[in-house]
Amino acid sequence: MLPIQFWDSIATILMPENRYFIRGILNSDERVITEIYISFFPKVLGFVLSNKGQEVDAEDIFQKVLMQISARIKCRALQDINSTFEAYIFTACKNLWRRELNKRKRVTNTEVKELVSEESDMAYALLEQERWELFKEKLEKLSDNCKQVLTLFLKKVSYAEIVSQLSYSSETVARQRVFKCKAKLIESVKSDKRFKKLIS
Repeated sequence: MLPIQFWDSIATILMPENRYFIRGILNSDERVITEIYISFFPKVLGFVLSNKGQEVDAEDIFQKVLMQISARIKCRALQDINSTFEAYIFTACKNLWRRELNKRKRVTNTEVKELVSEESDMAYALLEQERWELFKEKLEKLSDNCKQVLTLFLKKVSYAEIVSQLSYSSETVARQRVFKCKAKLIESVKSDKRFKKLIS
């Protein structure tokens, strides 16, 4: 929970509805997160599906944007939303998906020549291995349920299948669980002193 003073400092510049949703995200309020998914995800899903994406892509983009909002508010990088929360989150998702499409286009362009040496490739591979080992180490320290749901999520298992395998009551509950567990994992990784060395 963030201190009351922090909310007082931004209360005058955020619309009441925006404060409601942002507080819900930061406090992992299941009721608010459910409302966000029900109210705003369908529009994002429609955009992604109409722009060369699949439902799993839309779910991933939506999750990332919610986590970005949480992180930006916590570090005070986000101090004003000059629109409705719906417009803000849709624009953020739309921009993120467009960047993802551009990235995929670059990766799949077979005419692009490799510009790095074998030595650089090996060094990068070793760095990636260290990052992966840190990730796995932190994943193993999460609760059994978090490990299960994140493992399925990372394997691109659909939310419908996650509900079936883990006996959740609905896909919305599964999405909430993924969101919370991802936040815990990211916080754990970033708090490790090795993290800064691996991203520098």
